[in-house]
Amino acid sequence: MGRRQKGRAIDGILLLNKPTGISSSKALQIAKGIYFAQKAGHTGALDPLATGMLPICFGEATKFSQFLLDTDKTYVVRAKLGERTDTSDSDGEIVETKPVNITEQQLVDAVKSFEGESDQYPSMYSALKYEGKPLYYYARQGIEVPRKCRKINVFSLTLDEVDFDNNEIQMTAHVSKGTYIRTIVDDLGEQLGCGAHVIMLHRSAVGHYPAEQMMTLDELQAILDDAKANDITPSEKLDPLLLPMDTALHGMTEVLVTDGQAKAFRHGQAATMPNLPDGEFKVIRQSDNRFMGIGERNSDGQLKSKRGLSNVDE
Repeated sequence: MGRRQKGRAIDGILLLNKPTGISSSKALQIAKGIYFAQKAGHTGALDPLATGMLPICFGEATKFSQFLLDTDKTYVVRAKLGERTDTSDSDGEIVETKPVNITEQQLVDAVKSFEGESDQYPSMYSALKYEGKPLYYYARQGIEVPRKCRKINVFSLTLDEVDFDNNEIQMTAHVSKGTYIRTIVDDLGEQLGCGAHVIMLHRSAVGHYPAEQMMTLDELQAILDDAKANDITPSEKLDPLLLPMDTALHGMTEVLVTDGQAKAFRHGQAATMPNLPDGEFKVIRQSDNRFMGIGERNSDGQLKSKRGLSNVDE
């Protein structure tokens, strides 16, 4: 007999505003506990220093977390000029100090040069894994390991504020998946000849999700405490804050299916449908507008389940 899972079977996406000072995994575990959820996963780690949008997928929504990992992100970053650290942020040790002898126009030109496609090597202090262990595991021991160069796209990088009195600048970056803002700041400092590191990083957007829908851990805990104090079932207050699972598939083509086709899809059976699109698409049951999962066209032109939900009623 299998071990019974602890927690509620709940599905949906929470837009968490991660606080500074804790890891994304820790933030996930706290949110999971507040919701008393059986299963949860986050979609793109933020450093302990960083704050901002951390979409957390509960239950069946974890099946679609990769789509949020793959989407573009927007960050507000504040950098200190004149100092380079071993981690490229203020959590690290200063390894080099140089005078800041640059003009604002030089800053503007240098920042602009980072826009567009380029190759980027991940920081040794990133969570990417090498032989089963995160890169920061090796970095903390002073071990340099091979890192694969990755293609990134900086859609826009704007200089929002310049404070030469404190040698600080603030920028907004709209970037493709897998882009390390710390590395951009470190490279910017090297290009300017004075060095630089991140002192504040806030992720303001993931894909199409708006910042105003974010909730902090303190806000969630307050809702939980208030519900308990007033003898209200916490789920009545907390669950409405979750976004539907298919919001992770923003912009994906929708295909409407009949109840019969939906039943076949649900059981992994091919269903005959005319004019199916190429690639992946959202499958929606027409009778109740219920999201069924992700489908694709098989070699016979039939509807095939690629990633279906296991808790859809028939």
